[in-house]
Amino acid sequence: MDLGGPGVMLVFLIVVALAFDFLNGLHDAANSIATIVSTRVLPARYAVMWAAFFNFIAFLFFGLHVAQTVGKGIIQPGIVSDAVIFGALGGAITWNVVTWLAGIPSSSSHALIGGLIGAGVAKAGFDPVIWSGVIKTAAGIFVSPAMGFTLAIILVLLVSWLFVRATPTMADNTFRKLQFVSASLYSLGHGGNDAQKTMGIIAVLLYAHGHLHGEFHVPFWVVISCQAAMGLGTLMGGWRIVHTMGSRITRLSPQQGFCAETGGAITLFLATHLGVPVSTTHTITGAIVGVGAARRVSAVRWSLATGIVWAWVITMPIAALMGAGFYFLARLADRVFG
Repeated sequence: MDLGGPGVMLVFLIVVALAFDFLNGLHDAANSIATIVSTRVLPARYAVMWAAFFNFIAFLFFGLHVAQTVGKGIIQPGIVSDAVIFGALGGAITWNVVTWLAGIPSSSSHALIGGLIGAGVAKAGFDPVIWSGVIKTAAGIFVSPAMGFTLAIILVLLVSWLFVRATPTMADNTFRKLQFVSASLYSLGHGGNDAQKTMGIIAVLLYAHGHLHGEFHVPFWVVISCQAAMGLGTLMGGWRIVHTMGSRITRLSPQQGFCAETGGAITLFLATHLGVPVSTTHTITGAIVGVGAARRVSAVRWSLATGIVWAWVITMPIAALMGAGFYFLARLADRVFG
């Protein structure tokens, strides 16, 4: 894919990657703000500002392990071309738009990974696929919500024991303040894990064009650009998904919101440290279900939760098919116009 020359195509694909990052923030804004909005601790318009700020500054707190995994741990960097990156981004963006319009909290992360795998396989078959990285990423579909679920339940039990003698008014006021902390931590985890996926895509694209000197790395301007794009997307919000995450799965109190956000944040911090590109959507959904189940099993709308899980399972394969389709579209355009 060489329309307009390699330099023009490189700039175009970087812009598309940043557009995906913006859409990721827009799509996943609910992950950061759903609990603090649904508990009425902070109005939605201020909550997105709060989340966007911590999304942006996340690079100050985390290494770039996730970006390294996406850039060189899913498919061999040597087979990456403009058409492969176009396919990956096209598949991920299309699936994100479909699920966003439908109000389905699917995973932008797994859409991008699926798109990258699909485009890579369309170009060179299965040989360049790094299965250890793919398996590690796919495992996150189940591990991150399970961990968020478990930590949220443990936190609910812990804070219930600690505040057993507190009056309802005192507990409510305390956790309304603590939710500012937990929401900040979750937004840091969101910005730290999710923005790095686009960093990895742009870095491997620069590598393919010969613009990275020495070993594979992520330039600082790529880091800042991706964090800014994600923060801006979060600022725009994703209100359909906020409603699903914040109230339709289960009703939340400030105490439960704090436990869900803190459990989710711990999960994201650990995954980012280990370089595992997990889904913030999966993580916070598991945590929200956990706090609901800790209250009573019937407090969770299990039919809705089951539908969300199915959306998680099909995201990678559907995005892979779309990624392959966009790869072949790019190759066709190259033959017609190149």
